[in-house]
Amino acid sequence: MDKKQFMHELWRYKNGSVTRRHFLGVTGLGLATAVMARAMPELVGTRPAVAGTIGDKVSLATWPAYHDPKDFEKFKALTGAEVQVSVFGANEEFLAKLQAGGTGWDIFVPTNYTISTHAQLGTIEPLDLKKVPNYDIAAQNARQIAEGTVNGTVYAAAKDWGTTGFAVNTDKIKDNPTTWKEFWDLTRNKYGGRVTVHDYQLTTIGNALKYYGYSFNSIDPKQLAEAEKLLLEAKPHLFAITSDYQPAFRNGDAWLGICWTGDGKQLNRDIPAIKYVIAKEGGEIWTDFYAIPKSAPNREGGYALMNFLLDPAINKNECIAHGYGTPDERVLKLLPKEIIDDPIIYPAADILKPLEFGAAATFTNKDRAELMARFKSA
Repeated sequence: MDKKQFMHELWRYKNGSVTRRHFLGVTGLGLATAVMARAMPELVGTRPAVAGTIGDKVSLATWPAYHDPKDFEKFKALTGAEVQVSVFGANEEFLAKLQAGGTGWDIFVPTNYTISTHAQLGTIEPLDLKKVPNYDIAAQNARQIAEGTVNGTVYAAAKDWGTTGFAVNTDKIKDNPTTWKEFWDLTRNKYGGRVTVHDYQLTTIGNALKYYGYSFNSIDPKQLAEAEKLLLEAKPHLFAITSDYQPAFRNGDAWLGICWTGDGKQLNRDIPAIKYVIAKEGGEIWTDFYAIPKSAPNREGGYALMNFLLDPAINKNECIAHGYGTPDERVLKLLPKEIIDDPIIYPAADILKPLEFGAAATFTNKDRAELMARFKSA
């Protein structure tokens, strides 16, 4: 493995996109660590003799670059349990794997509009709030957490919230795009081969619909047909269809791409030329939640990790690391002023106004699912 490949894998591990096991395996450091442990155990530390009541591991299914790995290290030091992270790029993947069974997940991170579907299908359990004392519902923004409750029952605890816009490398693109129309026109013309879109029907189809001024959540067949035509025209000009797009922006392969708030903030923080844009026509606003699968093999571990991550002091660290907004007023009070005033993370009310929360009917719509499949296979 050369230096560039090593740094790529190191960045993915540091940002939570891959597990420690993956990082050690692909870099060869796992073997080196094992050899050192046998030869010089004092250099690699010791494992707690007793892992405690939650076992020695907790399995978390989540999104790319979505946590501070140091918090997982703190959790292990506190409980003896290692957090094993699986990364996915679409809510459809979460649902399909849970319905298939045998995921091994103890906790996962679904988005607001999927909670009612999970509850209806029985893939998640109602939260035992006594096991999550750090989740103070009274301290949350009511609008942002509303969909975690289904028919009066709390099924999920809010993690963070954000928007879906696009990232643009202004060193490479001088056109100053501010709309989805400009995004798709530039994709099909001047910047072919430099654009990424999500591997995720809600946002990719939703933002193609915005090109025509339609609702982000439209399931109208005629409007979807127009969106499909646009997507198929754009497909040959894309660099990638992926929800893990930060590496492509960081190494210069991608210059323009559909982007979530936190990725936009992380990229802008490290490469100031990369700007995050919330399109003038609107788009998506969303909240992500922590939920416990009904099939969780280590339910107590899942609850323990959820409660730990929702501790305001820990949640503050998470927010600083991932660059998303928090619905928790207690955490807002702990965050530095420069974060609260950051227009990427906390946009002005007039910018948020045209944005739409995703809808459950959009998530489960057969026509949109088939459209995305045709787009990806074209």
